[in-house]
Amino acid sequence: MDINKILTPRRVNLHMQATNKEDAIQELADLLYDDGALTSKEDFIQDVWQREAEGSTGFENHIAIPHGKSQAVKQTTLAIGRTAQDIPWETLDGSKVRCIILFAVRLEDQNTTHIRLLSQVAAALADDDVIDRLLTETDANNIIALFSQYAETDLC
Repeated sequence: MDINKILTPRRVNLHMQATNKEDAIQELADLLYDDGALTSKEDFIQDVWQREAEGSTGFENHIAIPHGKSQAVKQTTLAIGRTAQDIPWETLDGSKVRCIILFAVRLEDQNTTHIRLLSQVAAALADDDVIDRLLTETDANNIIALFSQYAETDLC
């Protein structure tokens, strides 16, 4: 999957102001809405919260991967954000979160593109160097490149 087709620097914010989970999701949804990926920010956020109610999307190593499968999504995509301060979030290792990767998934893509994209992101997050760079990199293009190297050549 060519992540460069779905993730642009306009969908990456390395200086988020959020201090809690609600603000983080709102801030990343704003990026997606402002960049034309959503028809309704409110409907999308509601779908993200429905998914959060099913179980935490906190990963480990200060990373969270919330997602919303929603009719409000025009294009399956990601938004990536990083905060200066730790955010309380239920994570696998008990760490607070500083990097949030928000998945926005069209309902039509929930069993195909979504799984492939999640697999690509998960492969990248298994690499300690990627984690370190997600938490320190200052250039949005370099953040995107971190995930590009884990593309599955037979997909999309």
